[in-house]
Amino acid sequence: MTDRSTSQPLTLHIGHEELVIRGRYEVLSIINDILIAVWFTIGSVLFFFTSTTVVGTWLFLIGSIQLLIRPVIRLTRRIHLVRVGARSAETARDF
Repeated sequence: MTDRSTSQPLTLHIGHEELVIRGRYEVLSIINDILIAVWFTIGSVLFFFTSTTVVGTWLFLIGSIQLLIRPVIRLTRRIHLVRVGARSAETARDF
């Protein structure tokens, strides 16, 4: 007796529109992550000098708000994909 489940390839059907949507949101997420790192890095350096502490604090606030934007990007992407009828399942690799 042959186990057919191991010999058949897995086929996924992803439409062009779904790929474009996923790509755009991935780029948006990457840009957001880079900006978070920039704000916190610059803010950290500014904390070394008393004269720039206020600006550093503002950059930390901006970075913190952008951390809130991360899940908003993911949620918006999921809603967008549902609206276009995306059939493929989300994975743990979601950004």
